[in-house]
Amino acid sequence: MNRIRVALCYLLFVATSLFGERILIYMDLAQTDHLRAYGAAYWAIDNGWSVEWFLNYRSGSFMTDASKDIERVCKLKGVSYTVISGSEVAQIYRTIEENNMEVILLEKPPKIAVYIPPNSEPWDDAVTLALTYAGIPYDKVWDEEVLSGRLDEYDWLHLHHEDFTGQYGKFYASHRNADWYKKEVATNERMASKLGFKKVSQSKLMVAKMIKEYVSKGGFLFAMCSATDTYEIALSAEGVDIVPQEFDGDKVDPNCQEKLDFERSFAFENFKVEVNPSVYEHSNIDTYMESYRRGSNTYFTLFDFSAKYDPVPTMLTQNHVALIKEFLGQCTGYHKKCVKSSVVIMAEVEGTNEVKYIHGNYGKGTFTYLGGHDPEDFAHRIGDPPTELELHKNSPGYRLILNNVLFPAAKKKELKT
Repeated sequence: MNRIRVALCYLLFVATSLFGERILIYMDLAQTDHLRAYGAAYWAIDNGWSVEWFLNYRSGSFMTDASKDIERVCKLKGVSYTVISGSEVAQIYRTIEENNMEVILLEKPPKIAVYIPPNSEPWDDAVTLALTYAGIPYDKVWDEEVLSGRLDEYDWLHLHHEDFTGQYGKFYASHRNADWYKKEVATNERMASKLGFKKVSQSKLMVAKMIKEYVSKGGFLFAMCSATDTYEIALSAEGVDIVPQEFDGDKVDPNCQEKLDFERSFAFENFKVEVNPSVYEHSNIDTYMESYRRGSNTYFTLFDFSAKYDPVPTMLTQNHVALIKEFLGQCTGYHKKCVKSSVVIMAEVEGTNEVKYIHGNYGKGTFTYLGGHDPEDFAHRIGDPPTELELHKNSPGYRLILNNVLFPAAKKKELKT
């Protein structure tokens, strides 16, 4: 027994000498501001520090070298942290090794672009809200930038809740006389004409194809709300007119459903398009009506993955809770029957055939879709005031967005996809 104690004391001495003091930004329920914690981690990477993401350890905590500068940033952002000793670091590594946990090195700050039209308010998109609140820089791009090849400059692309089918969100029946709707139509038509297209649906298809090429070359794509299903519909309907006359001046191809090519899409297949201009829906992919009828007291459940064997979905689902309140959008979620078998489902509404959060690979890149518009507003409507994230510092729904933002920073050889 004495020999064992001596050996343990020696190992502790070695561990303490190997590992100096570190900063642990914990992400469990003790964290005061989960969202700005991501901003603190991004700041550290961007300023040359090595940051480790501890998957499943204290709900996805971050660790970096002890630094007064990093401490200062955490304090300014209101982020909770603790300075830990070398022996505590060794114990954390031991805990991670022995459990369903993993260490992921974050080595490069991703350069971020948000695809967003010029007539959109900055608070009308959850991702731009999250990035701004966390203090993570991003650039805006739209059709012209995409078609000129600018996406090659970026590691990560978010799609604003765009309608890639050229039907302006299917708001025709309810808002076609509203000034904002007329402005949106005019803005898109001017851009399509400037780019040499006769129809908005044609310009959006070309943008969708350029984004697909960006992903194939290694880009990280994240989309929410209508940018998820309309993007997939647009790809599947290449060369087929699915747009009613009210939007583009000519009639829908009567055989459009049979002509859809699901091989062209990333995530969805065997869906039916909605060609009635007065119906506020693009296809039967979306679960909006089911979610709306259940009301705001519904939750969706995050799946639990093996951190050591499935680090990517584990990274994308890091959270301090497993149940997250439902939130609606132009596309709220996805019927499981329309999701391709190659896609990883990361969250579902239990007891239903509805999924909320999915991920997949295409070429050298990846795509991740999260249904819904605003994680802290069950039914965000046109003209509603912006969500104030200062009131939602610990939002588990917004954490899913920021998991995706840091995902491209991970050292690639560690991501065994």
